[in-house]
Amino acid sequence: MKIHASDRLERLPLCGYHRFLLLIIGLAFFFDNLDLAMMTYLLGSIKTEFGLTTAEAGMLGSASFVGMAIGAVCSGLFADRFGRKPLFQISMIVWGVGSYLCSTATDPLMLGVYRFILGIGMGMELPLAQTLLSEFIPTKKRGKYLALMDGNWPIAFICAGLLSYMVLPSYGWRTMFEIGAVPALFLFVVRRFVPESPRWLESQGRADQASAIVDRIEENVKKRLKLTQLPPVLARTVGSEPASIGLRDLWTGVYRPRILTACALWFFALLGFYGLSTWLGALLQQTGLDVTKSVLYTVYISTGGIPGFLWAAWAVERWGRKPTCIITLIGGALAVMAYGYVAMASLSVPALFASGFLMQFFLFGMWAVLYTYTPELFPTGARASGCGLSSTAGRLGSLIGPTTVGIILPVAGQTGVFGLGAACFVMAALVVYKFGIETRGRSLEEIATQTDDMTTEPALAGSRQQST
Repeated sequence: MKIHASDRLERLPLCGYHRFLLLIIGLAFFFDNLDLAMMTYLLGSIKTEFGLTTAEAGMLGSASFVGMAIGAVCSGLFADRFGRKPLFQISMIVWGVGSYLCSTATDPLMLGVYRFILGIGMGMELPLAQTLLSEFIPTKKRGKYLALMDGNWPIAFICAGLLSYMVLPSYGWRTMFEIGAVPALFLFVVRRFVPESPRWLESQGRADQASAIVDRIEENVKKRLKLTQLPPVLARTVGSEPASIGLRDLWTGVYRPRILTACALWFFALLGFYGLSTWLGALLQQTGLDVTKSVLYTVYISTGGIPGFLWAAWAVERWGRKPTCIITLIGGALAVMAYGYVAMASLSVPALFASGFLMQFFLFGMWAVLYTYTPELFPTGARASGCGLSSTAGRLGSLIGPTTVGIILPVAGQTGVFGLGAACFVMAALVVYKFGIETRGRSLEEIATQTDDMTTEPALAGSRQQST
């Protein structure tokens, strides 16, 4: 029986090599998210400088999400055609250039155009990071590693806030965008240390190149663990994925309900999240806080995202992807309403912090599940396309969210804003409950070649895999 690159990767013991890949890809993910998070802290200052209405500020906040939608779908298509690694590097160049251009904007229209360019780069990079990492990590820890990678999102959110707190009062928002452009140079580290995905190479009929990369990975693992030989390669118990599968196949057969479920999940989850987070600092300013305090309070409550993603990284392997996703979405909806009530009622600062901390716990936990679950749903030949399309649907929600909040806020006040966010999270939870499948304990190839009648108890699936 033919031994595939994926079979060889699956049987590798987890070691420092896998953690090193997590570090490199995770740092690139972090720098991208740093740029993305900045608008939460800068929108209030930009709105004041340019004298924008709430609707106009909302449209400006949405500009990057238009670019992200385009970048996500294009990067997925091109990554499945030309490879994960080159597109990953190109994405970093685009968002670095876009961030610098934002610092040169002299009017809202120009800033919107530059935010659009920045968004293209960010939209390209985010789905590629989850696709690339998922194809290197063995099944038993894949969910944990993907969730930990997404943990860079709340950390980036906090770091963007701390930078804003230190830089914004003295140097202004343009300096923040200049700072955001510098980490694009990290692409040289990615180029040096991250290999192309052997799974993708093999799906393209380039088995010799895939084998050569796995040879180097195996030698690295043996050196790190001081082993003379590795565990034997287990024969695959499921059929091979079709090598010719592509974007069109995602809309047929078993993959159609998966892509529709993923797109709906991302659309509602991101509509709710960005509708709130892009305006979070501005909403706090509207309650009477000055710019510095609103930034600092937003940073404080964002610390809830750190235990949130750590809990999610544990739960996706312990309880499964589907139940963890539903818990974070419903918990997020309830916490959003609680935070909205506390903020509007002008209760004590500890109450504001506690409710905001809880909100960010669930919402950043939600992000960790999204980035864990999505790449597992699609076959190797169309995995980047599936992640890109899902992300594009989410970016459409991201685009609608800030603009909708800008329209709702003058009419329905903050009650309407927080009510919209909660409703979106409930809708996303219903989609997953009704149509989602469980993927825990199954290799990417097993998920790709099975029907969606996956009713086996996840714990049993995991035990079966360990026993083989």
